[in-house]
Formats: sequence, structure tokens, C-alpha cells
Amino acid sequence: FAPDLDLDELRVVPTLTLSETDDLLLPLRWVALLEGRVDTGLAVTSGVHDAAGVAKALLAGADVAMMASALLRHGPGLVATVLADLRSWMAEREYDSVDQLRGSVSARGVADPAAYIRSNYLQALTSYASTFPT
Repeated sequence: FAPDLDLDELRVVPTLTLSETDDLLLPLRWVALLEGRVDTGLAVTSGVHDAAGVAKALLAGADVAMMASALLRHGPGLVATVLADLRSWMAEREYDSVDQLRGSVSARGVADPAAYIRSNYLQALTSYASTFPT
């Protein structure tokens, strides 16, 4: 819910831009880095649209995953589907509880925590294959 600026009228224009699945990436990184380092609950508040997004948020260390854009698009019935899909995902991987999976892929829970820090940026850029002709 961020305002935009109308360049012709020079006024503030209220806008509503719903999140997309890719918007989950930055919150995942920060939750994974902060999990266990701050004495507060953590919430992923952007880009969660399905059970996969909820699972990723929890694995990174979030206490909650918020789905406002998905619910605005698909209605409150989506919650039952997401919960059922999350339960199935957890059962397939033999997770007994959300507490068991929470934070298990945070920076503290992975073998290579550098995957979450800026040094990984160069690797991501150098391995990117552009679709533009060279």
C-alpha cells in the first residue's frame, strides 16, 4: 500500500499493487539471516501465495507467513487449500510439526550460510544467462 506520484497533477495517488510470488525472495533472505539473532518473532509479509510459500517462510525461520494478496485474489477459501497442501508437504517429508521445520533452512540451519549473504551476489550475476543478444 504505497502511494504513487502523479507527475502531471503533482499529487499523491493511492495505489494497491498486489504482491507476486517473486516478491517472496527478499523477505526469505532477511528472515533466514535474522532467525535466532533477534529476540522477536519474524513474519514474512510479501510474496506468499500458496503452501510452497508458507513452507519456505517457515523453513527460513518465520513465525508467521502472511498472504494478503493471495486472499484478495482468490478469496478466504484459499486458506483451507493452503493448509491442506502444507500438511501434505510436511507429511511427505516426515515433519511432525511446524516447530520441527521452522528455521531448519535459516542461515543458522544450513551447511553453507554464505548462500544468504552478499558474497553470493557475484555468483548469481556471473551465472545469469541474459536473453538479450550479445
